[in-house]
Amino acid sequence: MAKQASKPIAIYCRVSSRQQDTASQKPDLQRWADAFAQDAPVIWYEDQFSGRTMHRPAWDRLIANARTGCVDKIVVWRLDRLGRTAKGLTALFDELPTLGIGLVSIKDGLDLETPAGRLMANVLASVAQYETEIRAERVLAGQARAKQHGKSWGGSKPGRLLSLTQEQVDAIIDMHDAGKSKSSIARATGVSRPTVYRILAQQTR
Repeated sequence: MAKQASKPIAIYCRVSSRQQDTASQKPDLQRWADAFAQDAPVIWYEDQFSGRTMHRPAWDRLIANARTGCVDKIVVWRLDRLGRTAKGLTALFDELPTLGIGLVSIKDGLDLETPAGRLMANVLASVAQYETEIRAERVLAGQARAKQHGKSWGGSKPGRLLSLTQEQVDAIIDMHDAGKSKSSIARATGVSRPTVYRILAQQTR
């Protein structure tokens, strides 16, 4: 009787913007694959997209494959690479066991196939959302302090390309995902509206 082929292991990488890359994640993920994938094929999925939404090009392909029974396990570098919303992550943690799919987070030392792993996953999901909200609050607080001292914080002339901090880029993406208008995002982060449009356009290319 022929040996049944192993289902693929999906390795997922994500960064929030095109100013970043996944190079820091890949060595650990490759070492995991070399040690534990054995004879199973490994398929890599990679996104440059905000973690505030669970709808991203590569992730959508991965979860579609998972739902059709074409994935055995999902491996990530850290749990927040899957997303930064507690609602989205906990829904995923509920769905994967019903699909018979394992989840491994290397840096968190997490395996969803164990009771302790499931508990830890839900705790870390709440922490990831908390960190996102705190980052946005820091940006707003920084602008408010600057205004109190009569300074403009991170502003720019319309149309001028400026060097943004990663915190500003993440805040722009997070506020957009939360439904804020382009004008309010520009005011909150201290940049021009064209800069907001440019950053958001880079997320959808």
